[in-house]
Amino acid sequence: HSRKIKPRFAAVFLYHYPMKIALSLLFIFFSQTSFSQPMNKIDPKLIQSFAPTGTLRVGINLGNPVLAGLDTASQKPKGISIDIANEIGKRSGILVELIPFQSAGATVDAIKTGNIDLVFVAIDPVRGADVSYTPPYIQIEGAYMVKADSPLKTNEEVDRSGVEIVVGKGSAYDLFLTREIKNAAILRAASSQAVIDDFMAGKGNAAAGVKQQLESDAKRYQGLRMLPGRFMVINQAIGIPKARPEYEKTTAYLSSIITDLKSSGFVAESMKRHNIQGAKVAD
Repeated sequence: HSRKIKPRFAAVFLYHYPMKIALSLLFIFFSQTSFSQPMNKIDPKLIQSFAPTGTLRVGINLGNPVLAGLDTASQKPKGISIDIANEIGKRSGILVELIPFQSAGATVDAIKTGNIDLVFVAIDPVRGADVSYTPPYIQIEGAYMVKADSPLKTNEEVDRSGVEIVVGKGSAYDLFLTREIKNAAILRAASSQAVIDDFMAGKGNAAAGVKQQLESDAKRYQGLRMLPGRFMVINQAIGIPKARPEYEKTTAYLSSIITDLKSSGFVAESMKRHNIQGAKVAD
């Protein structure tokens, strides 16, 4: 003799049971969403200043291998700056367009003319006149390379009369050395990638740049050595044009994302994935 469920009880049971399932699924969904995607709210009005075309145009400096390079298979940019750019687009709900440049100087020139919205460059007071920066996300070492038979043994010995330093025009090293070097002469190559080629062609007696760039380029030649240590530490950050309205609010918004990406391990994981050596997550 089977037990019969009263019609009224059955209706209540059938109504509440699906509701419980639905509420449970919603709870699981929102819990996962809140943990997997930290929210960085952006004012819709700010997007007009941040990305006036509706697409976030990001300048990618291929002249610095720590920040970016080209994927050998796809020939598309890859690297830590691309990872961060895509994450900003994802969190902001804005489509990202990557625009590659061969040098930091060319990247900064493009942001001054308004052709791009955001760049990944070294913090520098000269550029700071036109560019607003977030806190740095990584720090990179600047180093000198000399020929094996060079009498130069330390970084301090480079700033002497008669020494000529080859450096990429408009790079952070160029700007730094232009301010700091008192006695040596500075010879500017067309780009950071051209420094070692110019140096080996007979220009100058010391080459300056990103340690990784110099070491990579030097593999094409013999008879070169790095001077020990570094002559400067470069803080790499996001820069946006000060010419835009609301640029202070945009900088604050991007700064909050950078702070989160550093503390969450995103930056460290990206550096590991792209096998970046000689740099560290900025404090």
